[in-house]
Amino acid sequence: MEEIISKPVMRLVDVPMEETEEAKDAPREMTLHKHENEVTLRFPALSQNEGFARMAAAAFVTRLDPTIEELSDLKTAISEAVTNAIIHGYEKHPGEIRMYLAITDMTLYVEIEDYGEGIPDVRKAREPMFTTKPEQERSGMGFAFMEAFMDSLEVISEVGKGTLVRMKKTIRA
Repeated sequence: MEEIISKPVMRLVDVPMEETEEAKDAPREMTLHKHENEVTLRFPALSQNEGFARMAAAAFVTRLDPTIEELSDLKTAISEAVTNAIIHGYEKHPGEIRMYLAITDMTLYVEIEDYGEGIPDVRKAREPMFTTKPEQERSGMGFAFMEAFMDSLEVISEVGKGTLVRMKKTIRA
């Protein structure tokens, strides 16, 4: 049997700074603003890439000089969002995760997006302790952690098309 080794693939995407006609036709993409710095990473939805996403986000925000607590909060929120995409978004087939990070002033903007299963009831999924995978001993706290550790959380999902998680955190210098 052939062993498949998958490594994170990082592609820096040339994202236009002004909203284009194409961007207007993509309702799930972030409305592009003039950020001081931004990066888009795409990587396979594999559990070993959760750590890659955490560290990439931590490295990106370093210039804002976050506290250890702020860095830990950010890494936990990223971990929860990426893990949700891997476990719930791509339960039945392999896929890709898009992570967008942007900085304006002292605020970090984050998007984690999958193109998988989607969430039938986002309101229910955001309830603490709700899980669709009790047999896997999932705690159902992913969205609650994201909400607790970040300043804002938005979840947009469509069944059969995927889920977009948007988060924001201002670093208190």
